[in-house]
Amino acid sequence: MTKVDKIPEPTIKRLAFYSRPLEDLLESGPPVISSEKLADSCGVHPAQVRKDLAYFGEFGVRGVGYDVRDLLREIKRILATDKPVYLCIVGVGNLGTSLIENENFKKRGYRFKAAFDSDPEKQGEKLACGLIIEPNHRIREVCREKEIEIGVIATPPRGAQRVCDLLLDAGVKGILNFAPMQVRTTGDCRVENVDFTVKLENLAYHLHRLDESEG
Repeated sequence: MTKVDKIPEPTIKRLAFYSRPLEDLLESGPPVISSEKLADSCGVHPAQVRKDLAYFGEFGVRGVGYDVRDLLREIKRILATDKPVYLCIVGVGNLGTSLIENENFKKRGYRFKAAFDSDPEKQGEKLACGLIIEPNHRIREVCREKEIEIGVIATPPRGAQRVCDLLLDAGVKGILNFAPMQVRTTGDCRVENVDFTVKLENLAYHLHRLDESEG
């Protein structure tokens, strides 16, 4: 097992958070940032920043800090966002449309190259970004043709697994699932489930505990 294999999942997630303030500094801030200031921007301890980065090599100069441009470039390289990543979305409702139009995707190199929906009334519609909504039965053909790497599911729960199976058959390497249910994939494809209700229930629990402690 290599050192990269041993990297904790939370470290990978924090790297993405570290890139946000670095992007802002690149546009209007100083060219160097200390681990203390980077940590404060992300709500973590400075030692955590240094530990996370140490998994991938030596960055910065002791007593000086990190070169913002160099560190951002290295983080993008580690996260493989230093080149375009092609996505498709299945389910072009309100959520799907807002995801396609999200400027943060484009800013970080994610490109929606195809959109699909099972609703015949939506099929053939041209979106503001220029994509034409395709029927779901064309997922395999279009994804392979456009070399789609990640499929985004924004469908109702009842159709999510079927869509997941179609994306797997199309050869996508990753799935971001916004449907409020867990989808099953093979070992060749990684899935990230984003269930807003789980987040809300977690928040409600902590709010309730806070009320109890103050009561």
